[in-house]
Amino acid sequence: MLPNNTNLSILLIFLCILNHGLCGNLVDVDVGIILHMKSWIGKSINSSITMALSDFYARNGGCRTRIVFHARDSKGDQLQAISTVIDLLNTVKVHAIIGPETYIGSELLGSLTDKSQVPIFSFAGKSLRKYPYLFQIKEDESAMAKSIAAVVESYKWRDVIVMHEEANHGSELLQSMFESFQDKNIRITYKSVISASSKNNQIVQELHKLMSMHTTVIIVDVSPSLASRVFLNAKRLGMMSKEYAWILTQKTIDVLQSDDFEVIESLQGAIGFRSYIPASSRLHYLKKRWKEEFSREVPMLAIWAYDTMWALAESIERLGVPQNGSVLLGEVLKIGFKGMSGEFRLSERKVVSNGFEIVNAIDYGERKVGYWTPLKGITKAHAPLNDVVVQHSRINIEDVIWHGGSTTAPKGWIFKGNNLATKLRIGIRTELKFKHFVNAVYDDKKNVTTATGFSVDVFKACIHALPYEVPYEFVPFAKGSYDELIHRVYMKEIDGVLGDSTILANRSRFVDFTATYTDLGLGTLAKVNKKDMWIFLKPLDLKLWLTVAAFVIFTGFIIWAIEAMDQESEKKSSSQRIGTIFWLILLTIFSAQKEKLSSNLSRFVVFVWLILVLILITSYTATLSALLTVEQFELASKGGTVGFHGGSFFGGVTISNLNFTDSKQKSYYNYDDYAKALSKGGKNGGADAIVDEVPYIKMFLGKYWSDYAMVSSQPITSGFGFVSIPFSSY
Repeated sequence: MLPNNTNLSILLIFLCILNHGLCGNLVDVDVGIILHMKSWIGKSINSSITMALSDFYARNGGCRTRIVFHARDSKGDQLQAISTVIDLLNTVKVHAIIGPETYIGSELLGSLTDKSQVPIFSFAGKSLRKYPYLFQIKEDESAMAKSIAAVVESYKWRDVIVMHEEANHGSELLQSMFESFQDKNIRITYKSVISASSKNNQIVQELHKLMSMHTTVIIVDVSPSLASRVFLNAKRLGMMSKEYAWILTQKTIDVLQSDDFEVIESLQGAIGFRSYIPASSRLHYLKKRWKEEFSREVPMLAIWAYDTMWALAESIERLGVPQNGSVLLGEVLKIGFKGMSGEFRLSERKVVSNGFEIVNAIDYGERKVGYWTPLKGITKAHAPLNDVVVQHSRINIEDVIWHGGSTTAPKGWIFKGNNLATKLRIGIRTELKFKHFVNAVYDDKKNVTTATGFSVDVFKACIHALPYEVPYEFVPFAKGSYDELIHRVYMKEIDGVLGDSTILANRSRFVDFTATYTDLGLGTLAKVNKKDMWIFLKPLDLKLWLTVAAFVIFTGFIIWAIEAMDQESEKKSSSQRIGTIFWLILLTIFSAQKEKLSSNLSRFVVFVWLILVLILITSYTATLSALLTVEQFELASKGGTVGFHGGSFFGGVTISNLNFTDSKQKSYYNYDDYAKALSKGGKNGGADAIVDEVPYIKMFLGKYWSDYAMVSSQPITSGFGFVSIPFSSY
């Protein structure tokens, strides 16, 4: 074993000497690095660059160049970062700069690169067409904004709050979000600006301001270190509840890698966006190495930094020694390879995005719930970039577990109510006789009121359709009319009234009504006539039928006599002439006669007959229609009895105005009483007709459709509506 070990050692020494000889003539190429070395992102990028360069030289033997790093610490300060850039360009004369990750205005950074003609690979700036030497090594802000807007739209949230760092005020992402939201009619109601140097009491003060607002969808675009403090304080204030939706941008999402358990716990239920990276063996190996060294997940910027360093090293190796920046720029733009982040190329001076993963913070970790790509929009599985364009505006992701463990998405808006009350107080009557619209029951043991019925269903459907949460509670009233409940609304004892309350002008002076949700007016209900095969004879009585028959015979005789004197009619026999005349008289009833009359006098007689036929047919049709619809009934003029809805607002007043005496008015309190009264009829102790509001009549006919019908209706009332405090009173 010993000789073998000795031989192996000698071989290794020989290889090292050989390698030193081969690389002894390497040309040094200076590259600057500007990072915040004490921040996690800065450390990650620096480590990733070092790994990439080591891997590149290990994989590519026989190299001609050697990159020499000139690392500088920006300390997270913009002025320090700018000063360092100038120093590296003017003093060190570097061929390229990687960094900074601290935000510097793209215009300023671009002007520095343009004058020096040195490529800068920035993790914070944005590539601009007029500055060809400035590269953007980060997510595309425009795509990021579109992905967030797509998710906000899919949940039908119409208002959002954007929280960003003070240093990022007016940044490209904010501008892109504003444009994307504007395209989808989504409003940014407030921009919350927090400085990285803010103390906890300042953060709490800003969060209190957010708590006072209606909007509960908050998009967070701050550094992970600041985000951890924001979420810890939000958790303590109760803002990580089911009413709120917190959305993390690519910049903030790395807060999920925090070592602080309390921070991770406060994030449960949030959703965030992370650039999508296709799985590969190289990426798996990198993550494994990273996990072993740092015990954390590798950040996205570190992965892009790895590929950027590889691309820069390969470009320099191809050129040997870059004579000037323009030559190196051209070579970098040609580079394309399959790197850690997938297909990597910088042809447009920025990394090509593969879309974004949508992740949900759950179980003290994260879970992928969907993806977003420019072509496919939101999908459950990642779609290739060359797929067919299919944009989705609906929720097309896996179920999200929101804050508080809720699986129901927040409404995105909290109704603060009168004096910031937590719940709307909705008055509801519990002792109504007609329970089809409202059937409310109060449980005094549990102090809970439950309600069902058509009006309740409409109310709940309207509340559910709102794009925000409106908490409410029913306040039961066992006694009292709707006028009394409306008075309580006017006095602000309750916030509204749910029920079959009629919209009236005198009530509208004190409260507001919603739009009506029922038919309008009052109607008359009566019993349907039984079918009779001889009903077609009933429109005219016997005397009138005999009169019509006699008139037909008389008219026919007159025309026959007149036509008999005409010479042309002599060609026909008397029986033929009589048959023709009567056939003509009958056909005029149907306007189908074709026989010609030779005498003007006979034509005049037929004209008079046609006028009488027209009057007769019109009267007959109208009367027959009424008979086929309902049974005729006799009301006030002949001593008929009329019923009405007992306890309604019109009561006996409206009936009295129709000239009915008190003895001929009867009140009924449920639909069964309606049916019994109409079946008996007025002469047998019931009613000949019932006057009520159209919604009640239609509800009655839904149950008793075969035996009764609504005879007539008049739109003299405005239907049912919900009652609320006048808007001017808030």
